[in-house]
Amino acid sequence: MIPKKYEFITFAFFMSLFMTILMSFVITFINVGFSEMFFAQWFGAFWRAYVIAFPAVLTVVPIVRKIVKRLVAES
Repeated sequence: MIPKKYEFITFAFFMSLFMTILMSFVITFINVGFSEMFFAQWFGAFWRAYVIAFPAVLTVVPIVRKIVKRLVAES
């Protein structure tokens, strides 16, 4: 098990991983369709996007949480 103190980094890792897999797959498919080189092209797009997505999630999530906290009423 991962210690609680690493919860945010673990969240950012998986959030960016799943979103990058999905988005790079869809965009690669839209741009080139399924070809012999699809998975090679997709993986190239995936890892390039992931090195941006992970630090972006680390940066953006705290900002989004603050915005949402201001917009959502207390119950």
